[in-house]
Amino acid sequence: MAHHKSTIKRIRQTEKRTERNRYYRTRLKNLTKRVVLAVKAKDKEKALEAFKIANRQIHKMVSKGFLKKRTASRRVSRLNLLVNKLQLEVA
Repeated sequence: MAHHKSTIKRIRQTEKRTERNRYYRTRLKNLTKRVVLAVKAKDKEKALEAFKIANRQIHKMVSKGFLKKRTASRRVSRLNLLVNKLQLEVA
């Protein structure tokens, strides 16, 4: 067990951050999965809706400091490519 005040505080901060990061990591995976599943099901409307939500949430994660700007941009770009491929196939 830690004895210093600063160490005790650090432990508390780490626990908070770990919990917050776990939430964001899970949220990111679920958002991505929704888009991918909609694309695999060839459901154009569902895929577009899921992409819009994912795009908004991923950029919000950047403002919260969970993701870096370029990482978020790359992820959104890849999801966008999937959705666009679906639109080309369906059209």
